[in-house]
Amino acid sequence: MQAAVLHGVGDDALDVRDDVELMGEVGPTDVKVKLHAAGVCHSDLSAMNGILPVMPPSVLGHEGAGEIVEVGSLVTDFAEGDRVIVCWTPPCGKCKLCRFGQPNLCTTMLMQTMGTPRYRFGDTDAFAFLGVSTFSEVSVMPQEAVIKVPGDVPYDIASLLGCGVMTGVGAAINTAKIEPGSSVAVIGVGGVGISAIQGARIAGAAEIVAIDAIEGKLEASRRFGATHVATPAQVDEVRAEVTGGDGFDYVLECVGKSVTIRSAFDNTRRGGTTVVVGAGSNEDKVEFSAFELFFSEKKLIGSYYGGADVHSDYDRLLALWRSGRLDLESMITSRLKLEQVNEGFEALNDPGTIRQVIEY
Repeated sequence: MQAAVLHGVGDDALDVRDDVELMGEVGPTDVKVKLHAAGVCHSDLSAMNGILPVMPPSVLGHEGAGEIVEVGSLVTDFAEGDRVIVCWTPPCGKCKLCRFGQPNLCTTMLMQTMGTPRYRFGDTDAFAFLGVSTFSEVSVMPQEAVIKVPGDVPYDIASLLGCGVMTGVGAAINTAKIEPGSSVAVIGVGGVGISAIQGARIAGAAEIVAIDAIEGKLEASRRFGATHVATPAQVDEVRAEVTGGDGFDYVLECVGKSVTIRSAFDNTRRGGTTVVVGAGSNEDKVEFSAFELFFSEKKLIGSYYGGADVHSDYDRLLALWRSGRLDLESMITSRLKLEQVNEGFEALNDPGTIRQVIEY
């Protein structure tokens, strides 16, 4: 089958091959998924450049949707033909984090799957990125890594929920807990940032400011709910216009760099909330003084996968989509074939690009 392989950290392109095979049989608690759509997400680029951990050679991709074509002998909740969203950070349902309301932080299943080769090409074994590898035509994963959705949900729409939309909307609703009538700024308006803007709108924010260096993305953000837009050079002016200079009630940073995290904190009002959504490097340090943390009483919060409980939040997002309150169709700017995956990554930085989707 076709699959996109990362041979080594630092490679600037994936190797899309047609000689990749699955290794071994479907385990008792595993499911085999035929992928129909996969989102092209910046986190795969972050794996390629070493910001996120990956074990090469590895088949990349973590955002996708498909149908189950085989189930393990002990699987009872899924059957062949079920339409599912792939969850790259599946909760085990048994650990302390899962039992006490933080299933998005569970790493039990990740640790069990990331270190086991799932693929082979020639004489080389390859790992499954985050245990799911949606840049392949077929993938085997634990049953915990799939969430069933109704059969009328289009695969491309379902695939977006698996990462970017859940991360952004969840950061606004679950992590920040944005209140109606508040002021919000979102730094970085790619796929996650656009989703954060939509989450702020759904939560009832009165003013939503989109901040990005690429003006084409700023204009695109207006149709998703941004009431104001600003380049980094215009932030002071827009903050003064919207908040009288006090700063925003909430600032969501969707880039993952120290300079934008620092800017997010600086543009949050005293007593407000700064949420770090972007996946940054372990080597990129952010500096705060002890006095400003004490004196400002700002809340500085990380948001991992939007604080999601996938067993309820996917349904909630689909309900918002069905009601017209969550625009997913407009997020898809182009459809690619798997062999065009590298073109999709290149397009992520083009003005106006929100999300690329691979269709199998």
